[in-house]
Amino acid sequence: MKQEHLQPIPVSAGVITVSTTRTRETDTSGNTIQTILSEANIPVRHYAVIPDRIDAIRAELDLALRTCNCIIVDGGTGLTHDDCTIEAVSPLLEKRIDGFGELFRMKSYEEIGTSMMLSRAVAGTIKGAVVFCIPGSTGAVTLATKSLIVPEIVHILSHANR
Repeated sequence: MKQEHLQPIPVSAGVITVSTTRTRETDTSGNTIQTILSEANIPVRHYAVIPDRIDAIRAELDLALRTCNCIIVDGGTGLTHDDCTIEAVSPLLEKRIDGFGELFRMKSYEEIGTSMMLSRAVAGTIKGAVVFCIPGSTGAVTLATKSLIVPEIVHILSHANR
């Protein structure tokens, strides 16, 4: 990345875990994301665990967008009948970052093989903020957050806010 593409944008993060079974106490994936962000000196300003419902996801995303410019939504991205994160978030994206999902699946293939094709991970921008929707397994959130999101977040936000 070219340094002239980077702007001095402070990153503030939100983490939204979508799950019908997890609570704040049992949310290992959400806690893993927060730890990785904290280690990268990215403050987490919003955190919630919400059910797999389109209205709940959109309402929580709206709350997070008030204080955060980097929001990671984990869980609800698969193919089961109740997985609806992609359906909730995709229509709200102003610009999609197709390379994120493509690269996430490529890197996932190296770790888990062909089952990576079940991932519908996406990312895009909303009002100058970036939203990442990733699978909810601890391995997936570690891969996405550590290998893709943290290294590129300032670069992405710099372009999204030109």
